[in-house]
Amino acid sequence: MIDKIREYLGAEADSLLEHKTTTIPAASITAPSPTYLDDVFTFTNRNNQVLRSLQWMFNTGRLANTGYLSILPVDQGIEHSAGASFAKNPAYFDAENIVKLAIEGGCNGVASTLGVLALTSRKYAHKIPYIVKINHNEMLTYPNKYDQVMFASVQQAWDMGAAGVGATIYFGSPESTRQLQEVSEAFQHAHELGMFTILWCYLRNPAFAQGGVDYHTAADLTGQANHLGVTIEADIIKQKLPTVNGGYTALNMGESSYGKIDKRVYTELTTDHPIDLTRYQVANCYMGKIGLISSGGASGDNDFAEAVKTAVINKRAGGMGLISGRKAFQRPMDEGVKLLNAIQDVYLCKEVTLA
Repeated sequence: MIDKIREYLGAEADSLLEHKTTTIPAASITAPSPTYLDDVFTFTNRNNQVLRSLQWMFNTGRLANTGYLSILPVDQGIEHSAGASFAKNPAYFDAENIVKLAIEGGCNGVASTLGVLALTSRKYAHKIPYIVKINHNEMLTYPNKYDQVMFASVQQAWDMGAAGVGATIYFGSPESTRQLQEVSEAFQHAHELGMFTILWCYLRNPAFAQGGVDYHTAADLTGQANHLGVTIEADIIKQKLPTVNGGYTALNMGESSYGKIDKRVYTELTTDHPIDLTRYQVANCYMGKIGLISSGGASGDNDFAEAVKTAVINKRAGGMGLISGRKAFQRPMDEGVKLLNAIQDVYLCKEVTLA
């Protein structure tokens, strides 16, 4: 298994597999394990029904009983338009194929829209944990606008037998305060009904692009978004892999005064290595006590290599897994299953260790 992982990583294999973190030590991180829920969540205020829902997800699929998660998310039919998302593989206009891919691919759960999961719930909601994405950014209003609004209620998710709900907050956007309040209330209700919560902690503001650099994936800014997410009791954080750092410093150039930061974030808590940048994201999730799952990203020319690379970075940083959609469903189902299994193999491989 490790040989195949090295093959996918190519020239980056040694850098990613042999890296030793000298910033935030591995011993301070609560890494995923078979006893993760007992070690962490039994001490929280989550009720027994939430614990049962989480346990079901952690006991499902190829990663069952490892503490790691592989989730198939397909909400792009709303977020990016159905045509843009499914033209490569029109079979996924059919909602049932989305659920079939998650099951055949050995995923812990499937996250999708109210419509997709409601249409298939009587056939599959007892076979794989359903995660209903309750808010979306729709792309039909002209001109396009970027605002996550509620498409579904927590009650609707519970009625169909969902195990969890997911939501997005565009931190940094003018609408983020409203989104924060809406999602916080929704997560409270979900917990009361016994469902777990996953938060997509994304950044959205044109000012986050400075000097030709896109800081929407900066470790310092995304780390703070994660910290805001765990504070409203997200049980799992979904975040994009960090590609840069120094978002706060870039936004504080000239006469601007944005946020607060300590230089040690850059001199002691991070380096420019992707595993160290992701370790900082994990640290902002209460040192890993709330799991960080990384986004699989868009489909491209080297999906298998990119997916395995992301999984290695996430796992070695102390993350909990991958939530990968477009790379899997924008191809024939057998290839999508193979890609999901390649991701899962990273988390099953004992030679890929915490850095």
